[in-house]
Amino acid sequence: MKHHFWKNIGAIAIGSAIGTSLRYYLNLYTLATGYPIGTIIENLGGSLLLGFLTGWFIIKVPREWLKAGLGVGLCGGFTTMSTLASDSVYLFLEHTWWLSVVYILLSIFGGIVCALAGYIVGQKAGKRQASREVEQG
Repeated sequence: MKHHFWKNIGAIAIGSAIGTSLRYYLNLYTLATGYPIGTIIENLGGSLLLGFLTGWFIIKVPREWLKAGLGVGLCGGFTTMSTLASDSVYLFLEHTWWLSVVYILLSIFGGIVCALAGYIVGQKAGKRQASREVEQG
């Protein structure tokens, strides 16, 4: 039990370091826009990826450390609820209320749609891969 626990923790640490670094780079790259487009891309992209991984992992069950490293680590490090909240308040107080509302709605509903789309594509890709493996062997 302890061996698996530490293997999962290690995978989460590596995944989150990668996800957080990617998030930081993306925010630096999009900072000049003056709108939190980087956070939108992070949260929608992370939702899409996590949805894909969930759909794929239902069909192709991975090792626990891989699932934890990619889901909790990479996707968890890449996406950010706290920045979404902070950016929403900033847009509301420093710009206009409607920019804040658009940002919140796009982030939440867009995230749900991306997660669903990723899940559907992940399941189809997992089923396709599983059928190839059956045909080959």
